[in-house]
Amino acid sequence: MSAEALLDPAPSRPLWLWTLADLALLLVGFFVLIQANDRRALSQGLRERFGGAPLASSATPVAAAPDPIPLESGAVSFAAGSATPQDAEALLDFATNSLRDLRVSLRVMGSTDGTPADRDTATGSAPLLATDRARAVTAFLIAHGVAPARISIAAPAIGRRGALVTMSFTGDPGTPRKSS
Repeated sequence: MSAEALLDPAPSRPLWLWTLADLALLLVGFFVLIQANDRRALSQGLRERFGGAPLASSATPVAAAPDPIPLESGAVSFAAGSATPQDAEALLDFATNSLRDLRVSLRVMGSTDGTPADRDTATGSAPLLATDRARAVTAFLIAHGVAPARISIAAPAIGRRGALVTMSFTGDPGTPRKSS
């Protein structure tokens, strides 16, 4: 064997195989980050490992409830610029039938269609009108006997003029919910 062959050995595996393995490891790491249960602790750990200052901890940490699992939804329409629901009786039937199962709850999300006509008349704000729509539907449901503890209001959206009420699986009411 020549001296030149000893100094420059042939690779035992092709270069693309190493690159593929690196990509696969990065992808696995990415999915681990996505599936992390305690996102606050994860972000704190990443911040500290990359040399960032630790976040100031508050005496009472805010823990949001995990998102429920959506099962079925019903919708209510609104006139442009209005927060008064149209044909909400069908939604009431949907809500009362859905809540017969104690493991489900309702999530109300108001939305606007994004046009200039579909905005709050006093402020000109589309998200404010969407929130008012969600509140109006929630108040309608509560006024007709739906338990307030089984309804939550989601962040407003832009897309269609109305309010979407989603029946979601939230688990056994006797089991305490784990917060993230």
